[in-house]
Amino acid sequence: MRAYRVSALALTSVLGLTLAGCGGSNSNEGPYDDEVVTLGVIGSSPVDEAIVEAAAEEGITVELREFGDYSQVNPATANGDIDMARFQHIAYLADYNNSAGDDITPIVSTSIYPMGLYSNQYDSLDQIKDGDEIAIPNDSINQTRALLLLESKGLVEFTSDTTAPAETDVDTEKSKVKVTPVSAEQTVLSLDSVAASVVNNDFLERADLNPEEALAEDGVGEESSYPYVNLFTTTAENADDETLNKVAELFHSDAVLEAEAKESKDTAVSLDLPREELDQILADYQKDLQK
Repeated sequence: MRAYRVSALALTSVLGLTLAGCGGSNSNEGPYDDEVVTLGVIGSSPVDEAIVEAAAEEGITVELREFGDYSQVNPATANGDIDMARFQHIAYLADYNNSAGDDITPIVSTSIYPMGLYSNQYDSLDQIKDGDEIAIPNDSINQTRALLLLESKGLVEFTSDTTAPAETDVDTEKSKVKVTPVSAEQTVLSLDSVAASVVNNDFLERADLNPEEALAEDGVGEESSYPYVNLFTTTAENADDETLNKVAELFHSDAVLEAEAKESKDTAVSLDLPREELDQILADYQKDLQK
């Protein structure tokens, strides 16, 4: 795992957009008068619907915009096609900002979700055989996290000492299993055709996976897991918008957290970190990725 540096405050914490049809997106006054806040998500879930309902109770209309994969959402935010998004953790955002040269910005943290190894064929790690195929997410950050999980369980080895491994770093001769990168959504769909899949936690409910049946999980709550806290994000110029922040903060309301507990099978760890801490974690991780 990357040697991540974080301030003492974060360690002790409990854990541009042009608005659709609105010319006042840079104002801090909100909420918008009779306007719609567009929220980008990967598919829609009970959590997203709970956010829509909680916002409506506050007099804010939130419209969900569903995307087919992760790579589409940040460009849509940067281009003004959506006002804000909820789908990514800090590590993914850091990699995107570095690669795209954008300034997508966290406004509110949500939760950290464990990443688990699941199988329809096996009940335990020791049943995995030499040469078995394991599906892993193909986006760079989640792929790194998945490979580090597999390495920690003795299923893969790397050709060199690396804190951010990719598929090309896997030593195929020394590794017990073969890894196959697929889109994050496909990891659950691949379970019938591979020995096991490393699955992002946010697909558990939709795939009817029981986290108690995971063959292995990575750590949550440790210092190294902080870059995996998930976020509401927008552009830097809109990061102080009062309405966008109000919508994002509704994530920590009772109704939304109850929906999340159900969706994550009680595995999510809710983190409400101060904005300045999120900004610092993001800046530090972006620097780490450039090394």
